[in-house]
Amino acid sequence: MTDTPPLVAGETLIDFVPETPEPLADVESFDRRAGGAPANVAVGLARLGRPPHFWTRVGTDPFGDFLATRLAEEGIPERFVERDAEAATTLAFVSGAEEGPRFSFYRDGTADTRFEDGTVPDDTLESTPWVHAGGVTLADEPARSATLDLLDRAADADCTVSFDPNVRPELWANEAELATICGWAIEETDVLIATPEELRTLGYEGEDPAALATAVTTDGPHAVVMTMGEAGAKALSTDAAPWGQATASHGGYEVDDVDDTGAGDAFSAGLIDALARAAAREDPSVASLEDALAFANAVAAMSTTERGAMEALPRKRDVEAFLES
Repeated sequence: MTDTPPLVAGETLIDFVPETPEPLADVESFDRRAGGAPANVAVGLARLGRPPHFWTRVGTDPFGDFLATRLAEEGIPERFVERDAEAATTLAFVSGAEEGPRFSFYRDGTADTRFEDGTVPDDTLESTPWVHAGGVTLADEPARSATLDLLDRAADADCTVSFDPNVRPELWANEAELATICGWAIEETDVLIATPEELRTLGYEGEDPAALATAVTTDGPHAVVMTMGEAGAKALSTDAAPWGQATASHGGYEVDDVDDTGAGDAFSAGLIDALARAAAREDPSVASLEDALAFANAVAAMSTTERGAMEALPRKRDVEAFLES
């Protein structure tokens, strides 16, 4: 395994997870959990033995204290974990009901909307093999410009760039703005991770997943990985990918799931780890794109066995044991 850590960029927030599966208006009590898609990916990578640099920003309020401590306990280096004394930490309430938005965000002017250009210097990017970012910080300025600047400089530094648009329409003025801004990020992306529904929201057409993925590759990515919930995942890569041209699918695993919050982030962590190993040819167990999907789906499945997005993120030895069984 390479000794050079990847870099993850994006929000860290508090997820309030309801104790009962009811509409939020009817919930009486919640569990406080650390969350935020990029934060989940960062912790997932750390538990897989690939602790990344993590560029994030939280307040100096008690919620920010809790999150900063949690990241440190997970082995995330403090260098790019910023504390903002002038803004609060973002909160999100997770709906346990099937109807309505899955998340209700409280992030008007919060710390993760206030990322600043150039916080991650060029020399860090020049020694970083992989950069991953999510779409939530693109919804507000100045974090939008700072995130796009990071992706642009990462591409110039020949980092492998992965991007999860993490489409949350409630954070955007309209779908046209969402599609345009995420489109700018996709132009700098090598590996796009999204659901088919998210790709259609971003303006790509096609009922067939292969056609959707092919359409995305015309905008820049050399690999498109589509997460499909209980149906597993599908992927397509072009000959520009380090692991070559391929199509792959994996049906996922059956587990006794408790909470699927953050399962997609767990998948992203597993995928980044597996594809990094495939590109470096450092692990014969990941010899193909399908092997990478199998590993990522195992990480995602195991992450659903406890409440909260981070709590059940597995360690690599546990994933290997799961796959062997």
